[in-house]
Amino acid sequence: MASAVTTEAGSQTHAQVSRSPARYKWLIALAVMLGATLEVLDTSIVNVSLPHMQGSFSASRDEITWVLTSYLVANGIMIPLTGWISARFGRKRYFLFSVLFFVATSGLCGAATSLNQMVVFRLLQGAAGAAMIPSSQAIMMETFPPEEQGLAMSVWGMGLLTSPMLGPTLGGWITYNWNWRWNFYINLPIGIFAAIMVSAFVHDPEHIRKSQAAARKIDYLGIIYLTLGLGLLQIVLDRGQRADWFAASWVCIFTVIAALALVLLVIRELRFAEPIVDLRIFKIPLFDVSVVIVLVMMLVVYGLNLLNPLFFQELLGYSPWKSGLAVMPRGFGTLTGMLLIGQLSRRGFDTRWLVGAGFMFLAYALWTMSLWSLDVSMNDVYWPMICSGFGSGLIFPAMSAATLACVSKERMGYAASLYNMMRNTGSAIGVSLVTNMLNSREQLHQAYLSEHVTSFSAWQIDKMGPRMPGSPFLGLMHGLINNQPRGFGMIHETLQHQASLLAYNDMYRTLATAAAVFIPAFILLNKPTGKPSAAH
Repeated sequence: MASAVTTEAGSQTHAQVSRSPARYKWLIALAVMLGATLEVLDTSIVNVSLPHMQGSFSASRDEITWVLTSYLVANGIMIPLTGWISARFGRKRYFLFSVLFFVATSGLCGAATSLNQMVVFRLLQGAAGAAMIPSSQAIMMETFPPEEQGLAMSVWGMGLLTSPMLGPTLGGWITYNWNWRWNFYINLPIGIFAAIMVSAFVHDPEHIRKSQAAARKIDYLGIIYLTLGLGLLQIVLDRGQRADWFAASWVCIFTVIAALALVLLVIRELRFAEPIVDLRIFKIPLFDVSVVIVLVMMLVVYGLNLLNPLFFQELLGYSPWKSGLAVMPRGFGTLTGMLLIGQLSRRGFDTRWLVGAGFMFLAYALWTMSLWSLDVSMNDVYWPMICSGFGSGLIFPAMSAATLACVSKERMGYAASLYNMMRNTGSAIGVSLVTNMLNSREQLHQAYLSEHVTSFSAWQIDKMGPRMPGSPFLGLMHGLINNQPRGFGMIHETLQHQASLLAYNDMYRTLATAAAVFIPAFILLNKPTGKPSAAH
């Protein structure tokens, strides 16, 4: 009898939670954010421990980077499948499975004894974690009422944007004080707690339960095209630079296969009755505009995530820990921006103009960074870092909410998967593009400087250096020339540093221009009403 009463009470509790998710919205937010934050954190926390892994596995520098590539490839393939899998097997069930499998594979990564094991376990970990981002976004949008969806995306964005910034700092501290394996073991207690929270408070809405009951055909060809297209594209973007791009035959082959597979995927998904990726969502103009704006923002933000640590460590000689401390103020700026826009949207303010303000802050911060020299101090770094974080914090929540608010709840999961697929692929393309442009600009500047620093020009610098205004490079060259013959031996190294500095200045300036161009983009957005169009 007691068992029957307990079962009945549990069923009633389940029904109450299912019918009234708003009562538990912050517990639901905590549950899904724990999983999503862990997934994003693991894309960056491992980076600083790669040299230690390299020593443990006796691997080369090129071999150890497969630890990163394998995770990104699996992640990129599985993200667009999330909406289809959730509709077929249930969003809660899939999310819970993803969290538990992520925890298990994290433990396996920490216990790996060879590079081959680590690559396989990271591949599985990336596949497991892929569902957490789009699923958590869809759950947050459905849990919070329309007037609080901007606030919901602010909370969701805190984990998504701050984790890549905090990851290198946290990973460096853990690696230095404990061991690189604890970068994976730390996921276990947090992941288990997240699984308990998801099991207790997250429940599928009515339209998900109905879609589970419906008979569905499996689009096997679509899955094959998606795997080949996005998987090979991610490998090319992540490793093409090391192979000198199209100078390597495998890059050409992979690119052709990926392009062909993606074209076939588009044709297949537009014709198949129950596609794995609902490309018809692109027929909604506001969705397209929002995705483009978010892609530009992610290009700028991920460009910063790439350039700043490299600038601090390669040119200024910072340690990974000090580099992480220099970047950390951007996280505080991001949190401030997200809290501001979340509270304003909650009170019914039109937050569209804040998107333009966000791009303005980003452009200002990047332009300030383009003026950095080799003697820039930590105090000079903090303010542009805070401004860049504040700008991205203003843009991301508003655009995430606008992107999904224009889609009906029945297609929310597919829209979140498509949105995050575009965000993930666009970020990978952006990082690859910034890396390639940085190297090209450095080679260009080095060639130019080498042509103009001849023995004659060196003699001129020696003669005129004290009287030549405003050039730290010429001043440095003057000092080297006066220390002959040692000075001439250091000229090549000085040229490399100066060429690198000019290349970073160029890239910061390029990203600043991209951000400035999109300042008026908020005009294209609709005024938020909190009501998705039923027609879509």
